Amino acid sequence: MPALALHDILPGPAVLAALKKRVQSTCPKSPGIYQLFDSVGTVIYVGKAKDLRARLLSYFNAPWPESKSARLIRCASDLAWRPLPSEFAALLEELRLIQRLHPRYNVTGTRYGSSMAFVRMTKGPAPKLTITDSPKDTGSLYYGPFRGRSYTQDAVKTLADLLGLRDCADHVPLTFAEQASLFDAVLQPHCIRHDLGNCLGPCAGRVTAERYREAAAAAVQFLGGIAVHPLDKALNSMADASDAAEYERAAYWKKKFDAIVWMFGAIARLRAAIEALSFVYEVKDTSGGSDDRVYLFSNGIVRAEAGTPRTPIERQAFAAQIERQLAQDAGAPACRGGQEMTQLLLAMSWFRQHPEEYESTSPYRKWLN
Repeated sequence: MPALALHDILPGPAVLAALKKRVQSTCPKSPGIYQLFDSVGTVIYVGKAKDLRARLLSYFNAPWPESKSARLIRCASDLAWRPLPSEFAALLEELRLIQRLHPRYNVTGTRYGSSMAFVRMTKGPAPKLTITDSPKDTGSLYYGPFRGRSYTQDAVKTLADLLGLRDCADHVPLTFAEQASLFDAVLQPHCIRHDLGNCLGPCAGRVTAERYREAAAAAVQFLGGIAVHPLDKALNSMADASDAAEYERAAYWKKKFDAIVWMFGAIARLRAAIEALSFVYEVKDTSGGSDDRVYLFSNGIVRAEAGTPRTPIERQAFAAQIERQLAQDAGAPACRGGQEMTQLLLAMSWFRQHPEEYESTSPYRKWLN
């Protein structure tokens, strides 16, 4: 949990006792979400639970100070909860609230496994490829998730080398060839990658802006699974070295070829898995009520949600939502924004942890008849 800021005003034992008493007397034993508030009413944490009462009481009973839960509840001046019909409904609402409210004690991106990696293409006149553990930047586009950070790191480095994309720090100044002046001193590359033939050198005026954009576009096409140009370059270089009996150089290019082949295969498998997450998911109310729900999944994202249709009119209305979604779908997108990527991770994690829930899914056509 992040360290307390100086402006945090911690509630006293009386407030803590009153919150615990309220939970004991009024909190239901049902799925739902809960929120913790600071002294000025700002949401500092959002959570979900299969059993709200048991989950909230665990905060008060957790050992102090070693438990995160114990430290967190001592930062709260108030709390609130909202029952929901199922654990999945609670999980989805928790994510939506975190994305909208950005509570300072919620740490996103850790629930789905630290072995996952995402490829991010930066913006600007000379984009570069980076690896991240979590799609936190809502203004960026991400590819993935890929399993195996080390494999992904090797593949991305190889892709950048083959296409000549830079990997320098953001503060390094860029000068394209068309910006150079006859009276300027000759610029030197900031690293050895240009001399090795692994970077086009946008830091030293060695490439035009248009040529660099072409290289970045080639990376996007490869990561989208629609071009294999880097594979061709690695394969041809490996074959040339082998024909010349330069076996060390051939082994060097084989390593690059293997890395890029691994990523190309991972991209194909990932797209197939994401496209399979297009269906209607029926979820029964487990709270004792009758709020059964249906969720329209398209490529791993919940695009619509409604009460389970029970009348012809309700079924017709839900079918119309499916038809509108089908008109928009064009296969799994190659990249996603941070929020959509997090929603995709939620779906992938949920069905991986609860494979029996696939039995509650059905193809679109069932609802269109």
